[in-house]
Order: sequence, then C-alpha cells, then structure tokens
Amino acid sequence: MAASPKQPILPSPEAAALPQQLKDLADELWEEIFLRVASPSDLARASTACSSFRRLIADPTFLRRHRSIHPPLVGLIISHRDRFRFQPVEAPHPNAPAASALAAAAGFTFDYLPHGPWGPFDVRDGRLLLGRPPQGKKDGYWFPDLTVCDPLSRRSLLLPRIPGDLISSAAEKKRCILPALLPCGHEEEDTSSFRVISTMYCVEKLVVFIFSSSSGCWNIGKSTTWDALGLAIPIPPGRNIVPLSLHSDYACGCVYWKLLGMNKLLQFNINSLEFCTVDFPLDHNMTTKPVIVETAEARLGMFNVTSNQESLYYATRQNGGLRSNEWKTEDIISLPEGYRFLIAGALGGYIILLASPVTRPHSAYFSLEVKTMKIERIGRAERCNGRIYPYIGFPPSISPRGHEMD
Repeated sequence: MAASPKQPILPSPEAAALPQQLKDLADELWEEIFLRVASPSDLARASTACSSFRRLIADPTFLRRHRSIHPPLVGLIISHRDRFRFQPVEAPHPNAPAASALAAAAGFTFDYLPHGPWGPFDVRDGRLLLGRPPQGKKDGYWFPDLTVCDPLSRRSLLLPRIPGDLISSAAEKKRCILPALLPCGHEEEDTSSFRVISTMYCVEKLVVFIFSSSSGCWNIGKSTTWDALGLAIPIPPGRNIVPLSLHSDYACGCVYWKLLGMNKLLQFNINSLEFCTVDFPLDHNMTTKPVIVETAEARLGMFNVTSNQESLYYATRQNGGLRSNEWKTEDIISLPEGYRFLIAGALGGYIILLASPVTRPHSAYFSLEVKTMKIERIGRAERCNGRIYPYIGFPPSISPRGHEMD
C-alpha cells in the first residue's frame, strides 16, 4: 500500500501569536527600564542604540510618563516686592538648553493676564497659581482673586470665588484663606486637569475647600477646630494673624504647614481628608523654617540649615508617626564652601538654596535633588525679598472648564 504524502504542519493560531506576545512583553520590560533612567541625555543616547528603543522612547505616552516621574528643573519663579519673574538655569547645568528654549517660547512676562498686580501663591507641574488683592473685604474675610496660568500656552483660568453660602455654612466671620496647587498624579490620563486647595483659618476652626478644574466648582473638603487639634491659637479681636506659615509643603499625599511659634506641623491628608499635628524632632531649631519633602523611599523627610549655615540637617520619619521621637536623623550634608546658605524653596523633589558669599564674589542659587542628594549650581542670585519657587517640568494645557482668559 502506497504511503500517503506528508501533509504540511501549520502552526496553531496560539503558536503564531506567541512571538508577538513575547515582543509586547519585551517592550513592556524595556519601557519600565527606561522609565528609571533619570537623565534626559542618557535617555536620548539609549534611543540611538536601535530602532526598537527609538520607537519606545519617542512614544508620546512614554515621554509623558517619564516627565511625570523625572520632571526637569528648568528654572526659578522669583518674587520681589510686587513683581515676579522667571530665571532659567544657567550653563553648565545640564538642563540649561531646555531652560533657555522654554524661556524664549513661554510667556513669562504675563502680559496676557488681566489688570493686576498678580503675585505667585504656588507653582506646580509647570503651572502657576497667581493671586491679586480683592476689591475689598466682604463679610469679614479676605479672599484674593485666583488664576491658574500656563506660561507655555499663554493661557490662564480665573477661578470662581468660593460661594458665599458655602463659606457662611462652614466658618465664622473672621477668616483668611491660604491657597495652594495640588500635584497631578503620575498616571492621570487627563494631564490638563488640576486641583486647588484653599485653607481658611478662623478664630475657632480650620476649613478646607478644594477646587477641581474638571467640575469647575469648589467643595468643602473638611473642617476641624483648634481645640480638636489640641492647639490654642490666640487671635486678637480685629486682627488677621495667620497662625500658619503662608506657604505649604506637599509630601506623601499630605499638605503640611508650620505652626508658627510651635515645634509642630499641621498635616492635612488629601485622601482621608483628616487633620492632625506632627511634632518636629526634639533637636529641631525653631528659629529657622524647615522644608518637608517626600524621600526616594516614599517616606516623610525634613531638611533644615544647620546653625552655621554651611550644611543641611536631614531627618526622616515613617509615614503615620506623629511623635518627635519617631524622627530619625539621616545625615548632615556638606554644602559648597565659601557661602552661607538659606533654604529658599522646595518643590517636586528639589530644594533651592540661596548662597550668600563669604569668600566667593557673588551670591548664587543651588539645587539639591532629594532622590540623589546631588547638588548643582543653578545660576547667579540677585536681590530678592520674596518667595522663590522651583519651576519644574513643562506645563500641560489648561483644562477648558472654568473662566478662561485669553
């Protein structure tokens, strides 16, 4: 009997799909590896190795994720009296070319804003939260006009005022508001959205309002009393005395304010909407203002200048601990010689240091990156009697909801 001819063996659909699955898996692994490359120049060099790497690194989704994890420090927003300006980082800083290009392309003159004067309240994710004095006090509270500005697109959104009925239902007549921007999440798809937190302090209580650009509305986040926090905050009648530092820090999902005249922080958890107080380390110097940061290990960190102003004190605390003995001194960080240092600002994993000359010819700004503890010179410093904000990353477009001002 003649043997039947051999039939070709065709691969099953599952077997045919396997190489593509392996390729997709390899792409995912390489993407996670590239996301851990902090330096833009190193990432650019990696993209030249082969076409597959170039395709992965050039993908807009990857670049958005990378910038959210490693936003570059490109300059400073410096306020001086009733004016403020952008100062790009200077060569030989590695981000100097990008900073120079941003300064040329963006609208840092802010001449497209309505009549001011406008001043910065906060800077985050490439956006500025600006305020101008209100036309007058209404119902016994002071609430500035607020706008969120994107210098690159020269667009801004004028935030609505907190509705009077919302305020009257939450607080007494004597009150003042401290506004700040909340950071965007790393994985948020809509990078144009943003939130603003306004903390209203009153004689007897604290009230938090949160604005969302997605809804275009303010909502009450939480209220508590000074007594519930175990604090006695004397505010003389007829005077607006802010018992909190005017500027807040954000770390580990919480907003922090220094309680003036106390060795404590006020903490507000954005997720649980709860207030509490956190003690400073027992050896903390109350005469200087520390900054609160999130460490590379996602723990709470505190930096402060030492008494000789030549180094930085660095301590960390496990998240959830509230007592002073739960802080751990990590290091005393030496700073460049020939200067006396002050902490000028902190944001997005960077601490900005103002260096006054002792044996050097000029004042200068330096940055310390919290993840790497790398110290770099930003540029020459000029006289400033206001707040300094690190300008990090490139701003996304402004969400269309709200009151847009062209």
